[in-house]
Amino acid sequence: MERRDRYSTGPWHYLWWLVRSQWRRVLLGALLGSTWMVGLTVPPLVLSLAIDEGLEYGLGAKVWGWAGILGGVGIGIAVLAILRHRTMTKVRIYAAQQTIRAVATQSIGLGSSLQRQAAAGEVAAIGVSDAWTMARSLTVTGPGVGAVVAYVVIAAALLRISPLLAVVILIGAPALLLLLGPVLNRFRIHGTAYRKAEGELSGRIVDIVSGLRVLTTLGGKSLFAERWEVESDLVRRTGYRLARTESWIRGVAVGLPALFLAIVMWLTARMTVQGDMSVGEFVAVFGYVAVVVVPVSFFIEAAIDINRALVSAQRTSRFLSIEPLARGTAPVNDATAALSDPGSGLRLEIGAFAVVATDDRHQAKAIMERLAGIETSDARWGDQPLAEIDPTVLRRAVLPLDDGDYLFAGPLRDVVFTNGDQGDAERERVAYASGIDEMLRGFDDGWATPIAERGVNLSAGQRQRLRLARALAAGPAVLLALDPLSAVDAVTESQVVERVRDARRGLTTLVFSSSATVLAAADVVHLVEEGRTVASGTHASLVASNGRYRKLVSRNTSEEDETSR
Repeated sequence: MERRDRYSTGPWHYLWWLVRSQWRRVLLGALLGSTWMVGLTVPPLVLSLAIDEGLEYGLGAKVWGWAGILGGVGIGIAVLAILRHRTMTKVRIYAAQQTIRAVATQSIGLGSSLQRQAAAGEVAAIGVSDAWTMARSLTVTGPGVGAVVAYVVIAAALLRISPLLAVVILIGAPALLLLLGPVLNRFRIHGTAYRKAEGELSGRIVDIVSGLRVLTTLGGKSLFAERWEVESDLVRRTGYRLARTESWIRGVAVGLPALFLAIVMWLTARMTVQGDMSVGEFVAVFGYVAVVVVPVSFFIEAAIDINRALVSAQRTSRFLSIEPLARGTAPVNDATAALSDPGSGLRLEIGAFAVVATDDRHQAKAIMERLAGIETSDARWGDQPLAEIDPTVLRRAVLPLDDGDYLFAGPLRDVVFTNGDQGDAERERVAYASGIDEMLRGFDDGWATPIAERGVNLSAGQRQRLRLARALAAGPAVLLALDPLSAVDAVTESQVVERVRDARRGLTTLVFSSSATVLAAADVVHLVEEGRTVASGTHASLVASNGRYRKLVSRNTSEEDETSR
């Protein structure tokens, strides 16, 4: 069966897939759960035999023998309980990991289209709360199966003592679940509403945290605070409705079994008084009734857990069934051909050190993502559409470098050389070209210096040079860099630009920048306005012939001078 088929057929099918993916462990859990649960019925039987057979001989060896048997049974039940618990813990952990792995795989497969097809908060909620909610429901495959087996065994044991009691026991649990059915249905409805509201609120949290700096600058915090208040109030109200329904379930789950068991004990006591049952049999029935509380409780807990899991599985299967955008499978036909973006009219010759001059970061990023094949577009490599090229092949050949690219935690060496350390000569080459050689001289531990997650223990300029070093270490045929040195001083920028140009001689580099230093180093400059290339040439020729370009460069130069003062 295809992977997507098992996700798209609904919540029940997804839960069944979680079971089938570890069927051997589930079978072991069912065996241990059944043995443990049935084992709980043995002490009442042993106790009844001890009373009927052992006590009539007084406190002698026979009584002590029965006591030893009872003690051995208790130890055996304890061992089975430990083994059952360990196995079911493994079942739950594996099931949760399966969901987390599936969500991660789907997120990677969707790529840049993920943000358009699913909210970040929703994905996070599925990978955290939903995964464990569904995992907990798999307890039904162990103790849940054992509860059914034990219930039948108890009914069979009671059949030997009293057919009437056996019938009452057999009818009791199904009747309880039928009575709970309407309440459980409302519980699932309210659970679905709560889960939806929770996912939307999680998405709002992600939005607020991600855009906190922008909100502070633009003064939009109060607006988002109001939205947060409205949405959190909705979560609170739906949560109250869910809790109210669950409280009814819990109350009925405690009250009805107690009433049911009271009826059984009343019938048992009446039979004993009338002489239809011996004292030993009375003790056995009392023990069986005490034991039957366990499977009845499991039935009710399983019903609650499964209804919760169905809500989570519905949303999980819906996310996992999202179809990714069409992916190419072809290799690059001609690696020496030019990259072109019809959307902007930009043409990038292979082997050139080019710069796109624009002060609109949004436009620059859009062009970069089209040329990198991140966004589906009409961009081409020679005559070949990028959409037809295998994304894995394209990622190795064309590397986009953005100032927001994630920096992983670890030693500096591992952060830069993600494919493994290439030796001293390569380290020195990359360090010099990216300008992190200056940073290394200031680090006591050199390449072993620990870098915190996201590079929070570095300055903005150091983080930029570290990202640049990582990109240079990867050695792509085409490097697309979005304002890679905007946070460094003018002297460092000039040095690093020249070093990068020398290090990548013969390879293709496209930098998006309005810095005069970067523009002056380019083989060719493309002036982009409102998303279209309006002029191309050398820096000097454009300064001399194009007033709009001259204005852009002079404005940026003035801003740099102000910043350096």
